[in-house]
Amino acid sequence: MSVVSLGVSVNALKHSPDPTHPLDPAGINAEASSVQCILQGKPLVPAFSKDGDFVIGGVFSIHFKLHSVIYNYTTKPKSPRCTGSVNPRVLRFLRTMIFAIEEINNSTELLPGIKLGYQIYDSCLAIPVSVQVAFQLLNGQEPVFNTGENCSQSGVMSVVGDSGSTPSISISRIFGSFNIPLVSPFATCACLSDKQQHPTFFRTIPSDQFQADGLAKLVKHFGWNWIGAVRSDSDYGNYGMASFLDAALREGICVEYSEAFHRTDPHIKIKRVADVIRRATAVVVVAFASSGDMKFLMEELALDPPPPRQWIGSEGWIGDPYLLTFSFCAGAIGVAIQQSVTPGLKDFLFDLSPSEVAASSVLTEFWEDAFNCTLTKNFDLSKMLCDGTEDIKTLRSPYTETSQLRINNMVYKAVYAIAHATHNAVCEGKNGYTQCDKHTILKPKEIFSELKKVNFSRNGYHVSFDVNGDPTAFYELVNWQKSETGVIEPVTVGYYDASLPVGQQFNINGKLTWMEGGTKVPVSVCSQSCPPGTRKVLQKGKPICCYDCIPCPEGAISNITDSPDCFSCPEESWPDSKRKSCIPKPVEFLSFGEVLGIILATVSVSGAFLTVTAVAVFIHHRTTPIVRANNSELSFLLLFSLTLCFLCSLTFIGAPSEWSCMLRHTAFGITFVLCISCVLGKTVVVLMAFKATLPGNNVMKWFGPLQQRVTVVCLTLIQVIICTLWLVLSPPFPIKNLNTCKDKIILECALGSAVGFWVVLGYIGLLAVFCFILAVLARKLPDNFNEAKLITFSMLIFCAVWITFIPAYVSSPGKYTVAVEIFAILASSFGLMLCIFAPKCFIIVFQPEKNTKKYLMNKCYIEPRSTVRFGFPCISALCKRQKTMEIGLRSAVSLFSLVTVVALHGSLDDEKRIIQSTNAFAGTDASVETSLAKCTLQGNARPPAFSMDGEFLIGGAFFIHYQMETVVNNYTTKPKLPKCTGSFNARDLRFSRTMIFAIEEINNSTELLPGMRLGYQIYDTCSAVPVAVHVAFQLTNGEDPVFYKESNCSQSSVVIAAVGDSGSSPSISMSRIIGSFNIPLVSHFATCACLSDKHEYPNFFRTIPSDHYQAAALAKLVKHFGWTWIGAIYSDSDYGNYGMAIFLETARREGICVEYMESFDWTYPQSKIQRVADVIRRSTATVVVAFAAPGDMKILLEELARQLVPSRQWIGSEAWITDPNLMSFSFCTGAIGVAIQRSVIPGLREFLLDLSPSEVAASSVLTEFWEDAFNCSLTKTSNLNKQQCDGTEDIKTLKSPYTETSQLRISNMVYKAVYAIAHAIHNVLCQKKNTTVQCNKYIRLDPTQVLTELKKVSFSQNGYHISFDGNGDPIAFYELVNWQNSESGLIEPVTVGYYDASLPMGKQFHISRKLTWLEDAKQVPVSVCSKSCPLGTRKVLQKGKPVCCYDCIPCPEGEISNVTDAPDCFLCPREFWPNRGRDACFPKPVEFFSFDEVLAIILAIFSVCGACIAIITAVIFFHQRATPIVRANNSELSFLLLFSLTLCFLCSLTFIGAPSKWSCMLRHTAFGITFVLCISCVLGKTIVVLMAFKATLPGSNAMKWFGPPQQRITVVSVTFVQVIICTLWLILSPPFPVKNLTTYKEKIILECALGSNVGFWAVLGYIGLLAIFCFVLAIFARKLPDNFNEAKLITFSMLIFCAVWITFIPAYISSPGKFTVAVEIFAILASSFGLIVCIFAPKCFIILFQPEKNTKKYLMNKK
Repeated sequence: MSVVSLGVSVNALKHSPDPTHPLDPAGINAEASSVQCILQGKPLVPAFSKDGDFVIGGVFSIHFKLHSVIYNYTTKPKSPRCTGSVNPRVLRFLRTMIFAIEEINNSTELLPGIKLGYQIYDSCLAIPVSVQVAFQLLNGQEPVFNTGENCSQSGVMSVVGDSGSTPSISISRIFGSFNIPLVSPFATCACLSDKQQHPTFFRTIPSDQFQADGLAKLVKHFGWNWIGAVRSDSDYGNYGMASFLDAALREGICVEYSEAFHRTDPHIKIKRVADVIRRATAVVVVAFASSGDMKFLMEELALDPPPPRQWIGSEGWIGDPYLLTFSFCAGAIGVAIQQSVTPGLKDFLFDLSPSEVAASSVLTEFWEDAFNCTLTKNFDLSKMLCDGTEDIKTLRSPYTETSQLRINNMVYKAVYAIAHATHNAVCEGKNGYTQCDKHTILKPKEIFSELKKVNFSRNGYHVSFDVNGDPTAFYELVNWQKSETGVIEPVTVGYYDASLPVGQQFNINGKLTWMEGGTKVPVSVCSQSCPPGTRKVLQKGKPICCYDCIPCPEGAISNITDSPDCFSCPEESWPDSKRKSCIPKPVEFLSFGEVLGIILATVSVSGAFLTVTAVAVFIHHRTTPIVRANNSELSFLLLFSLTLCFLCSLTFIGAPSEWSCMLRHTAFGITFVLCISCVLGKTVVVLMAFKATLPGNNVMKWFGPLQQRVTVVCLTLIQVIICTLWLVLSPPFPIKNLNTCKDKIILECALGSAVGFWVVLGYIGLLAVFCFILAVLARKLPDNFNEAKLITFSMLIFCAVWITFIPAYVSSPGKYTVAVEIFAILASSFGLMLCIFAPKCFIIVFQPEKNTKKYLMNKCYIEPRSTVRFGFPCISALCKRQKTMEIGLRSAVSLFSLVTVVALHGSLDDEKRIIQSTNAFAGTDASVETSLAKCTLQGNARPPAFSMDGEFLIGGAFFIHYQMETVVNNYTTKPKLPKCTGSFNARDLRFSRTMIFAIEEINNSTELLPGMRLGYQIYDTCSAVPVAVHVAFQLTNGEDPVFYKESNCSQSSVVIAAVGDSGSSPSISMSRIIGSFNIPLVSHFATCACLSDKHEYPNFFRTIPSDHYQAAALAKLVKHFGWTWIGAIYSDSDYGNYGMAIFLETARREGICVEYMESFDWTYPQSKIQRVADVIRRSTATVVVAFAAPGDMKILLEELARQLVPSRQWIGSEAWITDPNLMSFSFCTGAIGVAIQRSVIPGLREFLLDLSPSEVAASSVLTEFWEDAFNCSLTKTSNLNKQQCDGTEDIKTLKSPYTETSQLRISNMVYKAVYAIAHAIHNVLCQKKNTTVQCNKYIRLDPTQVLTELKKVSFSQNGYHISFDGNGDPIAFYELVNWQNSESGLIEPVTVGYYDASLPMGKQFHISRKLTWLEDAKQVPVSVCSKSCPLGTRKVLQKGKPVCCYDCIPCPEGEISNVTDAPDCFLCPREFWPNRGRDACFPKPVEFFSFDEVLAIILAIFSVCGACIAIITAVIFFHQRATPIVRANNSELSFLLLFSLTLCFLCSLTFIGAPSKWSCMLRHTAFGITFVLCISCVLGKTIVVLMAFKATLPGSNAMKWFGPPQQRITVVSVTFVQVIICTLWLILSPPFPVKNLTTYKEKIILECALGSNVGFWAVLGYIGLLAIFCFVLAIFARKLPDNFNEAKLITFSMLIFCAVWITFIPAYISSPGKFTVAVEIFAILASSFGLIVCIFAPKCFIILFQPEKNTKKYLMNKK
C-alpha cells in the first residue's frame, strides 16, 4: 500500500476522497510498482509498540499541544509533532491498553496460543497528527517493502482510540475506506453513531445523545431553568451541546449564553468567555467540554474567580483529577462513566522499572515531570539527577489515581472487544478445546463483522454494541465534595440508566454538596417560579423563562406552579383567598343557624305564642262582655289566622326547596287574606251593629254570623284561586342565584311568575286599604262598638309597613330580600295583634272590673256644658291603659328595628475546524526542495479557463460547472487531478466574461492605468473546496513547471489580486491560503458574514453586501407581512450555515418562529434531498425562507417538482432569487426576496454577444457552452449524437442566462471588483503631473501594496459608488424582487422595492410596487402557527410549542388588551371600565339620582306637589285665620308647621342631582333641621291640647305656663339642639361627595359620604326621639273633647311617621347605590305627606266643603 501525504486536513479528506491530489504542496512522488514499494515521507515513531501475531493500533492524546510552526513556504515543512506536558491521565489509559493486551496474551481461554501486539501513537488531540497517525497505522513503518503486484498491504487489524471526538471522526473516515474498525473509549460525539458516515466506528463509552438527555433531566430535576452553557469548540462540544440544548428546550430550560472555546484559541477569546461567565445572572453553568479545554478555562477563571457558580459537567471533564484542584468548582455535579475495578491494573501501573522508563521517551518525560528530576546528565541542568530513590507508589498523580477507574475500563473493554472479535474470527472450539490459527491471513473486514456480534462480560461489566456501534448507556452522577482533609473528591450520588423505562432512568441516592459547600439546592432562574394563584406573562424580547407573575383575576385560579394561564372556576365554585384552588361557593340563605334567622324565628314563634295566649285568654273569658261585644267568632278566626301569619314566616327561613318555595308565598298570601278578611268582617259588623241600633233598621239580618262566615270564605277563596293558578301555571321554585354575588350562591325561591306574586300581594293590599277606609269611617262610633279605632290603627301600620316594603324588597340583595319580607310579615302581624287584642287582653287580665256589661254600657262621663251623645272614659284609667299599650307597641317596634339593624350590619463546527486546519494543510504537505538554481513545481498545473498576459495579472475564480468529478481512489496508484464536470453554468460564464470585459475596458482607458496592460487568469472551481484550494495555490505559484532562482524558490505571486469565488466556502479556503501572501481577494458573490472578520480574513474584500444585512432584510420582510410561522432551508455550506444563523437570530428578535430548519447540499444522497422535500410538503408553514446557493436550490426544486407541494410562499436569498435557471419552476411563482441592485454596464451586452467561431473554438469552455446552447457539435468526433454546427447559430437569438443582460446584478459586482483592483493598482503606480497621469509599469508591484490601497479606494463607475468599510464590505443596498408571470406566461423577476442599510432605522425598508403572491394571488398569504389574537384577548402559549403557537383567551372582567397579540391584559384605571369588546377603557358611567330619570322625576313631582299642597293649605288657613277651626288649633304653630312641611318637601329636592360639596352638607342638615322644626311644632300643638284641657279643670292655671311665648321657646329650643348637632357634624366631619367604586365594578356611584356616621345617626336619632315623644303625648290626648281633639290626627300622623322611618332603616342600609337616596326621599315624602294629610286634610275639608261646621257653636255643641 502506498502512503498518502501526511497531515492532510479533515476538510480536504471530507470533500475529496483523494487526499493526494496534485494541489497538495507536498505532492506525491510514489510511483506504482509491481516489485518495490517506497513509503513517502518519514514514518512516525510509536510511543509504545510490541510485535505480535496480530497488531492492535492505539491512538491517545498523551501530550496537550501540537507544536506550532510558522511556515515560510520556501522549505519543506517538518512532520507535525506533539509537545507540552505529558497528560498522566491519558498515560494511564494507554498503559491500561497494554495491561489488557498482556492479560489476553496470558489467557488460556481467549486467543490461546495467539500473541497480540500493539502500536500506540500520540495524537495530542490535533487533527493533522491524527490523520498522519491514521495513515501510519495503515501503511506500517517499513520505508521499503516488496509485494507481488501493487503497494497495497494491511497494517493493523483494528484500532483503539482516539481520546477525542474530532480526531476520531478524521481517523474513522480514513479507516472506513479500508473496513478497519475503530473502537473508541472516549469519543462520545453523537455524530459518530451515523453508520453511513462512520460505518466501522464502535465505542465502549455511551453516545453524547444519552449524556445530553441525562444532563438536561438533571438540570430540570433541580428546578434550574436559567443556565449558562460553555462548550469545547470541537465536534465533541458542538454536537454534544447541540443535543443538550435540544433536550433542554424540550424540558423548558432557557440558556442565557452559549459560548464555544478551544485551548488553541487566543487568550483574549478564553478571557472573553470567562468574563461572560462572571457577568452572567445564571448561577448554573453547563460545561460540555473536554478536560484539556476546561483546564484552560478554569485557569483563566482562577485569576479572578467569578461569583458562586454551580457547575454541571459532562463526562469529558467531571472525572478529571487535575481539575479537582480548582476550589471554586466545589459542588460541581455531572455525569461520569461508571466506576470499575480492574484486578491487577494498579500493580501493573506501579510496576515501572528504571530500565523500562529509560527505554521509553514518554515514560522518561513522565518520570522527570512527576519527580522533578532528570534521568540524563546533559538533559536539563535546572533539574537534579534522579538518584533511584523515586517511588512511584508514593506519587500523587492522575496516573496513580486508581480509586475511581472510569475511562480505564472503557479502554479495557475496547481491547477485550477486539480480542473477542479476533477470537471469533481465528479460533474455533473442538472437543471442548479452543484452537486458534495464528497463520490465518486475517482481514480487517472480518474483525469488523465479528465486532458487531460481540456479547460478553468481563469483571462483571457487560460488553456489546447496538446497530450504531454504541453500548448501553449507563452513567453515574458525580458530585465534587470536600473531604475531611479539605481536598475535593468526586463522590457518586446516583445514576442515569437509559435502558430503564422513562421516568425510572434518573435516580439520586446520595447526599449532595452544592457550590461553596452549601447543602441547599441553589436557585438559578431568570424569574422566580410563579406560585399557584398567579400566571406567567412573558417579558417582551426575552426568553420564555423570563416572565412576570400576575395574580389571577377575580374568579380565576391557577393550581400549579408557573401556570401559563388562569382558568375560571366552575359556575358554582369560587377561588380561595390565594386563588390557587376552586372551593364551592358558600351557599347563602336565611338559615336557622345564623343570628338574624334565630332572631326572626324567635320573634315569629313569640308572636304565635302571644296569639295562642290571647286565644287561651279569650276562650277562658269567652262569656265576658268584652269578648262577646267584639264578635268572638271572628276574633277567634282572626287570632287563628294571625297564628298562621306568624308561623308562615318560618317557611321563609331555611334552605329553599321545591315545596317550601310554593308553600311560603301561598301560605303567606292565603293566611294574610284570611286575617284581613276577618278584620274586614269585624269592621263591617261594627258598622252594621251601629246601624242596627237605629229605630226601624234591621240591617243585622243581612250581615249576621252566616254572612260574616260567607264573606270571610269568599274573600279567602279568591286568594286561594289566585294562588292555585299561580302554582299550576308557573309556581315558585328554588334557584341558585349566581349573579347577585359572584363569590357566593344565594339559594332563593324564584317567583316563577312575577305577575302571580304581585297579584297575591296586590289583593292583600286592596283588602287592607278597603278595611282601612271602613275603619276610618267607623272610628267615632260609641265606645261599646269602638273596636274600629283599633282596627284603624292596625291597618294604618299594616299599610305603612307594606308600602315601605316594596322599595326595600326590590332593592335588598340576597337573603336580605327574605329578611325584609319576614320583617314586613312580622311587623304587620304584630301591628294587628297589638292594636286589636292587646288592649282587650289587658282589661281581661289586669282590669277585670271593667270587663262588665254595666261598665261597657255606662262609662264614667265628664259632662260638658251641654249633653253629649257619647262620653270619654276616666282619665286615670285611660292613661294607665294607654300607657301600657304604648309601652308594648313601642317595645315591639324597637325589637324589630334592632333585629333588622343587627342582621343587615348584623452546526457550524466542521467548517470552523476547516479554517483552523488550513495552515497545517498548506504547510505540512509542502515538499518544495530547497535549491539554489532550479525550482520544480510539485504536481501538475491546472490550465485556466481564460487567460491573457499583461504587466500585472488579476486572478479569477468562478464555478462555471456545477459539480466536481467524483473519483473512487484505490489508494494504490497516484490520484489524478480533480476536475470540474456536470451541467454548464451559463450564468457564471457571463460573470467571468464580465471580468474580461472590465479588464479590456480598463486597458483601453486613458484615465485609469494609462499605458498599462492588465492580464488575467480565470479558473473554474465548480464551487468545490478542493478545487478552490488547488486554484489558490495555482494563482500563487503560476503555471511554469520549472523556474530558476538565485537563492531559494520563494517568489512573488503570479497574480497581484484575485476576483472570486462565487461561493462563500471556496472563498474562505482561498482567502486563508492567499492571505498568507497578502494577496487581496475581492469577491463578487461570497456573502458569508464570517468573511467580515478581519482577524481571520485580513485580505478579503467584496463588492456584494454581507449576509448580515441580507439576513436582517429577510427577517424584516417576513415580519412586515405578518408571517410568524415559517420553514427554513439552507445550504449546508458556510454561506447557508452562517447566513441562516444570522437570519434566525434576527427572526427571533422579531418574534418569528421556525417550524423546521433543514440543511442540504447538492452533493447529498438523493434520499436526504427527498427527506427535505417531504418536510416542506408536510409542514403547516406556508412561508419557506431559503438561504441557499443556486446549485443547491436547483436540486431541491427538481425534487419538489416530482411531487408538487401545497402552495408555498418562497422567500429567497440573493444567491438564487435572480437566477434565471430557477424561474422555470412555476410552483415558485410569487417568490419574493432580496437581490443585488440592477445595473447597466454600457457595452457589456455587445461584448458578450461578440463571440466569433475562432474565439469559441480556441476555448474549451466556450466550445462546451456553444455546443450545449445550440445542441450541436463543433468537431466531427466530439459527439456522434449531435449534429455538426453549420455556422448558422446566432447567439443574439439565444435565450440563455449568458445572454440575459436585462437585469445585471452580480455581473455589476464582478465589474466593480475589477475596477476596485484597477484603482488600487493605479494609486500605487500612477501619479498625476500637470493634468496628465503617468504610470510606471516597471515598478516591482507587491500584493501588499495593492491590499493597502484597496482599503482606501472610493470612486464611482457608471453611477455606482464603490468603497469598502473597515471590514472590507460595501454599503448594503438590496432590491426587493418578486417573481411575477409576464404577459407571455414566463416568470420574470420584478423589482418591487428596496432595502437600504445606510438609512435610519425604520426607513430602510420600502415597497413601491404591487406584489404577486403564491399561485399568482393578489392577497398576502397567511403563515402563522396561531392566528393573531384580536383586541380584547391575550395570548396563552401552547405547552411544548414555540412562542408563536398560542391560544387566544378573552380578557377577564375589568381588563383590556388594546393591541393585537397582546401577551397580557391590563386593568383599566379605577374610574374606567372595558367596553364590550374589552379593547378599550371607557370612563365608567357616573350614576347618581338625577333629575333626568323617571323615578327622580316622579319623586321631584311629589316633592313639589307636597310643597304646593302645604302652601295652599297655608293660604287657606291664612284666608280663614279668623274662623274657629283655625283659631281653635293654635294657628301660629299651624302656620309654622306648614312652613316647616314646605321645607321638608322641598329639602328632598336637594337629594336629587349630582352631589357636590355644598349639596351634601345641605341635604342632610336641611333634612334634619326642617324635620325637627316640623316635629317640634307638632309637639307644641300636642302639649297645647293637653294644657288647654287641664286649663278647663277647676282651679287649673296651666295655660299660663305654656302660652305663646313658651310655645315659641319650645320650638326654637328643640330645633336649636338639632342645629347644634348639625353644626358640630359639619365642623368636625361634614358629608362630602365621593365616587363609590366598590358597589358596582362597571359604574361609578356618585354619592354623599356621611363624613361621620355618628353625626348622621345622631341627627336621625334626635328626630326619632322627638317623634316618639310626640307620639306618646298624642296617645294621651287622643280622647279629649272634640274641640281639642287635634291629638287624634297627630297620633295618626306620628304613627305613620314612626312606621315609615323604622322601615326606612333596613331599607336604607340594604339598598345599593342611588336607591339609597331614593329610599331616603321616599321616607321624607311619605312621612311629610302623612303629617300634612293626617293633620291638615280634615280641617281643610271642613273649611272648604263643610263651612257650616266651621263655627264656634258647632265645635262646642256637636250633634
